[in-house]
Amino acid sequence: MTKQTILGRVTQLAKANINALLDQAEDPQKMLDQLIRDYTANISEADQAAAATIGNLRLMEQDHREDVDAAKEWGDKALAASRKADELRAAGSVAEADKFDNLAKVALGRQLQSEKEAKTAEPTIASQTVVVDKLKSGLEQMKSKLTELKAKRDELVARAKSAQAQNQMMDSVKNINVLDPTSELSRFEDKVRREEAKAMGKQELAASSLDAQFEQLDSLGDSAEVEARLAALKTAS
Repeated sequence: MTKQTILGRVTQLAKANINALLDQAEDPQKMLDQLIRDYTANISEADQAAAATIGNLRLMEQDHREDVDAAKEWGDKALAASRKADELRAAGSVAEADKFDNLAKVALGRQLQSEKEAKTAEPTIASQTVVVDKLKSGLEQMKSKLTELKAKRDELVARAKSAQAQNQMMDSVKNINVLDPTSELSRFEDKVRREEAKAMGKQELAASSLDAQFEQLDSLGDSAEVEARLAALKTAS
C-alpha cells in the first residue's frame, strides 16, 4: 500500500458521517459492528504505515543533519588548509603552500558535495513532514471516530433492549386485561359462575324432593284418618 493510498483512506474514514450512515442502514447495529471492525483494521494498518513513514523521515532528517555537519566540517578544513598555505607562501615555501591549497580545494569540493546532498533532500523532507503530520492528524481523528462508533453501538444496543422490554411489558399487560372476555381471568370467572349455578340447581332439586316427601306424608295421614273414621262408623252401627 502506498502512502498516498493510506492517507486517502485515513482522510475518508476520518470524515465519515456516522449519523448519515446509520440513517441509510437497514440494520444499524450490524452496520456499526462492521464499521468498528473496519476502523479497527484500518487504524492498525495505518499505524504501521505511519510508523514506517515516520521512520523513513527520521532517517532522511538524520542524513540531512550529517550532510550539513559534514559541509561545515569540510569548510573548516578548507579554511584551515588555506590559512596554512598562506603562512607557508609568506615564509617562502611555495611548494608546501601549493600542497595545502590543493587540500583546501579538495575540502571545498567535499563541502560542495555535502551541501548539494543536503539541499537535494530538503524538499523530500518537507513533503514527507506534511504527509506525516496529516497521517498523525487523520489517525487521531479515526481513533476519535472509533470511540464515537463504539458509543453509538452501545447506545443503540441499550435502546433496543429497552424497547424490547417495554414491548414485552405491554404484551403482558394486554394478555391479562380483565375487560377482555377471552382472557384467562374471564374464563375462570365464567367457570365459577357455572359451578355456582350448578350448586343452586342441586339445592333447588333437593328442596323440591323434600316438599314431595312431606306431601306424600300428608297424603298417608289423610288415608289413615279415613280408615279410622270408617272403622268408627261400623262400630257404632
